[in-house]
Amino acid sequence: MANRWRSFWHRISDGVEIQQLWAQFRAEARASYQLYSAEVVWSRHEGESGRKRIRRVIRGLFWAMMTKLSPARRVLFLIALLLLVFPSFNLVLGTTTIETPDMSLIGGLALLVLFALELADRVMMKRDLEIAREIQSWLMPSAPPEVRGVDMAFATRPANTVAGDYYDAFLRAAAQPADAADRGECLLLVVADVAGKSVPAALLMATLQASLRTLAALPVPLLDVVGRLNRYVCNQNPCRHRFTTGFLAEFEPATGHLQYVNAGHNWPLLRRTSGEIERLGSGGVPLGIMPDARYECGDASVATGDLLVIFTDGLIEAENEREEEYGESRMLGVIDRSCGRSAAEILKDLMASVDAFVGAARQHDDITCLVLRAA
Repeated sequence: MANRWRSFWHRISDGVEIQQLWAQFRAEARASYQLYSAEVVWSRHEGESGRKRIRRVIRGLFWAMMTKLSPARRVLFLIALLLLVFPSFNLVLGTTTIETPDMSLIGGLALLVLFALELADRVMMKRDLEIAREIQSWLMPSAPPEVRGVDMAFATRPANTVAGDYYDAFLRAAAQPADAADRGECLLLVVADVAGKSVPAALLMATLQASLRTLAALPVPLLDVVGRLNRYVCNQNPCRHRFTTGFLAEFEPATGHLQYVNAGHNWPLLRRTSGEIERLGSGGVPLGIMPDARYECGDASVATGDLLVIFTDGLIEAENEREEEYGESRMLGVIDRSCGRSAAEILKDLMASVDAFVGAARQHDDITCLVLRAA
């Protein structure tokens, strides 16, 4: 009997410890509460008593939950609640009094049916999102290109099943045919972050990836690629409700020359072997805001042993259960301890540091990081 119970519990909990289950429940409960409470006015109205305010808040939370259901399920939910709160009552017809049986079991069954319907929707949606995630993974490289003199690693971690972050690294022909023999191919590095997350951001990310790959095949300078990409994103986003921050760079391994455009993105860090930190901020506004926006290129020289770290805001803005941010200083601490380590090891240490800081708190934004070391 004990073995059966242990087997049953292991199947239910997936072998997760009680402390971890409780931490997971708290994180999920907090996320759900934030979803519903966003629709409630918490400030106290003028002349409103404390009791009235509590009733108004409870009513607001109730309707916030009700509106997430379809009309038919709202009715079922309401009937189930009434049967659980008032399981039996007396019906008076003239001189006759009819006492109804206890209906709490029916109310419980109604809630179980509602739970099953919602769970079926979630399973179907999860299945579709998993397919979308698989398709999205095809759009981004699973391994860095093999380029002599370059040690590179990248990773992305979506807040939901699909993400609005985008990273890429591939070789493109030199923009100037006359210099091609001297310059050779350039390594194009891209890290971008579509405003928002989940499905809408993922769809825009897919169009951004396709257009960038097409534009990068043209024999035009990086500045032209960014300008055309911005106009394309603006055309796809006429209301300007969604924009994209991005960092695009061309790296020439033979010379160590890095040319880049920062379109409103977090400033990447270039750490010299001496420990000096250079921030790469030259560029312009995010993509998709102004079709006639003008951008400027920045230049940097990457020597052997120098480290380039490109990341999205989800990394430094990751929060723990106390709503404290991971911050750039902690990231710099990991980078400072990276002497002599490979790009993959540095990236692993960085992601482990974020995980240790966040703990059981729910991830609220996509996290993407690209690490390049000149070898």
